[in-house]
Amino acid sequence: MPLWCSRQRFVPSRRRSVDAVSARPEGFGNTLELDTEAEWPGQLDDLGDARPLGLWVRGTADLRLWALRSVALVGARACTEYGAFMAATLAAGLAEKGWIVVSGGAYGIDGAAHRGVLGAGGATVAVLACGVDRPYPRGHAGLIGRIAEQGLVVGELPPGEHPTPSRFILRNRVIAALTRGTVVVEAALRSGSLVTARAARRLGRHTIGVPGPATSGLSAGVHELLRQDAVLVTDADEIVELVGDMGELAPERRGPVLPRDLLDPAVRQVLAALPARRAARPDDIARTAQTTPDDAIAKLYELRALGYVERHGDRWKLTRQAMISVRGGADVR
Repeated sequence: MPLWCSRQRFVPSRRRSVDAVSARPEGFGNTLELDTEAEWPGQLDDLGDARPLGLWVRGTADLRLWALRSVALVGARACTEYGAFMAATLAAGLAEKGWIVVSGGAYGIDGAAHRGVLGAGGATVAVLACGVDRPYPRGHAGLIGRIAEQGLVVGELPPGEHPTPSRFILRNRVIAALTRGTVVVEAALRSGSLVTARAARRLGRHTIGVPGPATSGLSAGVHELLRQDAVLVTDADEIVELVGDMGELAPERRGPVLPRDLLDPAVRQVLAALPARRAARPDDIARTAQTTPDDAIAKLYELRALGYVERHGDRWKLTRQAMISVRGGADVR
């Protein structure tokens, strides 16, 4: 069913909002349903006097319930391949974890985020800067139609309204307030995505950024956010750790486990005390390892049995095996 022919409903922020739209727009017949306040997402009330009178919704899901576990993914329209890949990957990862991804339905990062969710079989919300019966941009008519079927298309403007530059700015505050946090994937220093992020910050939501190449102008805006109080993330796990419930932690990031990591800490301390390129006396090794000479000698013999050190007269030196291990996980002196 074409998007402009399917049913839509109006979710009021308060009862008198229903009266404001009770006169159906010309040409829409009975395609309009007046809903109750029960579906109104309460977090939009954080906007105070700037909250919408209500929202027009296309789709069958409950907007209030979806918004409780949602994250905004926004970014540049003229994005790079890297930005589109990151947006789709993050969106799919969030969808697989049961999170709702909210974006603006635009070209670039928005479209990549929506497609990433749909490809993963997840749920997504497109917040438009025009009437929900008028897909914008036109090239995304098919995508927005899929979102209306599998997710929700939302807007505060009545059916038939066209987008304008100022309406995109107003739309961005809804995205920021509706979600638990805003992730900016790619954005130049002058970008509407930064407007959304700043609105999220003012509302006490999480402001999150995905780093890009230091030489990329399309990541300069994100990097500026990160220099302030935004949090850097690289995958969906890290986003969920920020916006999710207590205990939803990202896995610990560690480098490869080296053989020396399996040594007893006291033995590893003596190993680390040996110079990388010369032999040393036990007294010097003990001093650096902050232990006694007898203890150092005992640990050195243990390390020799494991192939880490070799004895040269009254001095001790790292073997080639130990040199590789030390370079992989410690300072070389």
